[in-house]
Amino acid sequence: MNQTDRIPKKILSKERLTDLCSKWKLDGLTVVFTNGCFDILHSGHLELLTQSASLGDKLIVALNSDASIKRLKGDLRPIHHESFRCWMMASLEIVDAVVLFDEQTPLQLIGSFTPTVLVKGGDYAIDQVVGAEHVLSNGGKVEIIPFVNGYSTTNIIEKIQKL
Repeated sequence: MNQTDRIPKKILSKERLTDLCSKWKLDGLTVVFTNGCFDILHSGHLELLTQSASLGDKLIVALNSDASIKRLKGDLRPIHHESFRCWMMASLEIVDAVVLFDEQTPLQLIGSFTPTVLVKGGDYAIDQVVGAEHVLSNGGKVEIIPFVNGYSTTNIIEKIQKL
């Protein structure tokens, strides 16, 4: 089996992810979770993902669905369709599983399998991270990875529009 054969197997339904996380935890593995739109992949995203992966054994990335992004960022977003964003994220060797969520936040998803480590990028305080209370109350931890200055999808879009 070559590497590209593995990519679709990393894109999971919520139910399949919950089952897989249970197995990973029974095997004593540390399950790390992060989420976002990841619309135009840039070095800030890669830094977040790399640091997230270093915090455990398995990295799950939850992606906002197209409808969710439109609600959050307006009708001009996303730039890339959710199927492409899933494929792009699943193509990264450091990512073990990818799942889409359509809700405003990933709270329901986090509650369905309770990751060992919950990671968010940016200038959040732990008490502002969706799902932090749930993860902490179940013995997990929450990590904040600082933004890489100068990198954001919005900045990239604005730069392109000025060309």
